[in-house]
Amino acid sequence: MLARGRLVHYHIATMSNEPDQHASLGAMYSDYFLDYASYVILERAVPHLHDGLKPVQRRILHSMRELDDGRYNKVANVVGNTMKYHPHGDQSIGDAMVQLGQKDLMIDTQGNWGNTLTGDGAAAPRYIEARLTKFALDVAFNPKTTHWLPSYDGRNQEPLTLPMKFPLLLAQGVEGIAVGLACKILPHNFNELITAAVAYLRKEPFELLPDFPTAGIMDASEYRDGLRGGKIRVRARIDAEKKGILRITEIPFGTTTGGLMDSIVAAADKNKIKIQKIEDNTAAHADILVYLPAGADPENTRDALYAFTDCELSISPNAGVIVDGKPAFLGVTEILKRSTDLTKELLKLELEIKLSELGDKWHFSSLEKIFIEKRIYRDIEEAETWEAVLQAIDKGLKPYKKLLKREVTEEDLVRLTEIRIKRISKFNSFKADEEIKAIEGEIAEAEKNLKNLTRYTIRWYEELGKKYGKDRKRLTEITSFSRVDRTQVVAASETLYLDAKNGFAGTGLKKEEPLEKCSTLDDVIIISADGKMKVVKVAEKFFVGPKPLRVAVLRKEEDLIYSMIYRDGKDGNVMAKRFTIGGITRDKEYDLTKGTPGSKVLYFKWHSTNEESSAQMLIIHMKSGLRLRNLTRPLHFAEFGIKARGSLGNIVTKHPIEKILLAPKDYTP
Repeated sequence: MLARGRLVHYHIATMSNEPDQHASLGAMYSDYFLDYASYVILERAVPHLHDGLKPVQRRILHSMRELDDGRYNKVANVVGNTMKYHPHGDQSIGDAMVQLGQKDLMIDTQGNWGNTLTGDGAAAPRYIEARLTKFALDVAFNPKTTHWLPSYDGRNQEPLTLPMKFPLLLAQGVEGIAVGLACKILPHNFNELITAAVAYLRKEPFELLPDFPTAGIMDASEYRDGLRGGKIRVRARIDAEKKGILRITEIPFGTTTGGLMDSIVAAADKNKIKIQKIEDNTAAHADILVYLPAGADPENTRDALYAFTDCELSISPNAGVIVDGKPAFLGVTEILKRSTDLTKELLKLELEIKLSELGDKWHFSSLEKIFIEKRIYRDIEEAETWEAVLQAIDKGLKPYKKLLKREVTEEDLVRLTEIRIKRISKFNSFKADEEIKAIEGEIAEAEKNLKNLTRYTIRWYEELGKKYGKDRKRLTEITSFSRVDRTQVVAASETLYLDAKNGFAGTGLKKEEPLEKCSTLDDVIIISADGKMKVVKVAEKFFVGPKPLRVAVLRKEEDLIYSMIYRDGKDGNVMAKRFTIGGITRDKEYDLTKGTPGSKVLYFKWHSTNEESSAQMLIIHMKSGLRLRNLTRPLHFAEFGIKARGSLGNIVTKHPIEKILLAPKDYTP
C-alpha cells in the first residue's frame, strides 16, 4: 500500500527492502509509521486546497465525468469505474459518493439517497442513480488545464487536482481524521462565498461565517476564522406551538432528529427536564413536538433543552488542508483568497489556450481562403511526388504569406491537401470573410479579457451566482446568545431529606425530615456544630455529621449573611463574627472558627441582606459563680463588619457562657 507510484508525486519515501537501511527494529518501525502517517494524511483524510476534495472524492467526480453522457448512471457502475483509480473497496467509494450527493452541489441524485435530518441511510448503490450537476461541469472540469498523473497501476490517467474555479472546500465543508492530524472545515453559504470572492478581487474587506444545511441558530462570536481553538455554538429552533407544546423545526448541525430525541429522552429519564411525550413528524423538514406536563413553564423547559440535550451543541473547527504536498492550517479567509487567486489563474490559462486556438483557427481559415480563391490547388495537378506537391503549395502561398500572422508550417501544407473537392466547389468567399471576422472578434474579446483579468474574473463569479445561486439563501440565523445556567433550569424533581439523629442527608431518605425541593445538579452546604463547612453534590445519601447547624441547597443567587458566636477550643475566648460564604471548592472542608480542637459554635443564624433581622440584638448570659457584677451583656451584630468566612471574629468575652438569648424588641441596655 505504501509503495504506490502516486506517493512519489508527493515526495513520500516508500519502504525499502535493503537490509542495511535501518540500524534497529525500532528505527524500522519508526520510519514505517511516518510513511503510513504521511500516506493517510495526503491520500485519504485531508482535502487539497486547490479543489477542496479528498482523493476518493476527486476520483469519484473524475470517474463520473469519464462516464458522463447527460443521463443518470447507476451508482454501482460509478463505484466500479472509480475502482480503476481508488482500489480501496467499493464500500468506501459508495459511502463517499453518498456524502457528496447529500451535499446537493456537485452530484445530481435520483432515488433514495438517505436523509441527513433523520440519519436514515441511502439505498444500495444498485438502486440509486447519479450524474454530474451543470454547476459541476462548469467549475470543476477542463482537461486542457488539468495536471494528469498515472493511476496506481499505470493503466489510466487521473487528475492531481481538479481545476476547480470555485471555493468548493468552504461550500461543502469537510471532516477528516488522519494519523496525528484532524481537519474540520464547516460549510458556508454559496452566495456569500461568491460575494466574498468578488470583495477580495475588489480589495474590499469581507467576513465568512458558516451556514448549515440543517439551518438552526448560531453564535459564531468565537469562530476565529475557522482556525483551531475557535468554536461556534449552534441551537435548534424551538417555538412554543401552543399551550403545553414545543415544536422543534430546525436542528443543530452535526446531529439528527433521532439523536436529538434520544438526548431529550435521556435528560427526562435523569429528571433534568420534565416532558410528557415526544413526537417526530420529520419528512423534508425537521418537525419534532415536545409535549409538556401540566403546569410546566415553556420558556424554562426550552432553556433546559438547550442546557441538557443536543438542542445546543458546540462545534470546534480546525481548518487543515493539503498545500504543496504537505498539511497546513489556514483560516477560511485565507482559503477563500487562495481559491480566488487559483480561479483567476485558471481563467487566465483558459483565455490563453482559447487565444492560441483562435489564432490557429484564424491562420488556417485564412490559408484555406487563399488556397481556394487563388486556385493554388491547381498548381499541384502535375506534381508527381509528395514533396513536389508541398513545394507547389508553398510556392503558390509565397506572395500572400505577409498577410498571415505566423509562418506557414509543413503541417499547414498537409492540411490544405486534405480539403475535399466538394468544399472547394462550394466555397463562398463572402461567408469565409464573415467567419474570419467573427474569429477576429473573439480574439479581440479574449485579448481584452486578458488585459482586464480581474474585472473578467469578477464578472465570471457574478454570472455564476446569477446562474446557480438563486435558491441558495442563508439557512442558519446568525445571532449571539448567552450560555444557559444549567443549575437555574434543571427540573427540581427531587426532595432533600435530613436524618439529624444519625447525621445523614440525601434524596433517598424519604422517611426522614424533608428540607426542600432540589435537582440532581444542586450542591448542598453543610455547617457542623464544631464550625466546619463543606459543600457536596446532591446524592441519595451523604454524611453531614450529628446535629448539623445548616443543611441546605446552595443557591448562588441567594445573598446571605451569616452571624456566628463560637468558643475557641475547650476553654478559649468566645468570638463573634459576621461573614459571607464567598468562593468555594466542592468537597473541601473549611474552618469557620480558628480551627482549635474542641471549638464549638454557640450561636448560628443566617439571613438575606434585606432582612431586618440583621439588626437583632442578643443578650449573652455568662455562667453564675463568676465574681462579676453583671453576668449579662448585650451584643448587637449590626455593629460588626461583614467579612470573609476566613475571618476569626472579635472577642466577646473570656468567660464561659451559659446561654445566648434574643433581646426583646423594647430592650434597652
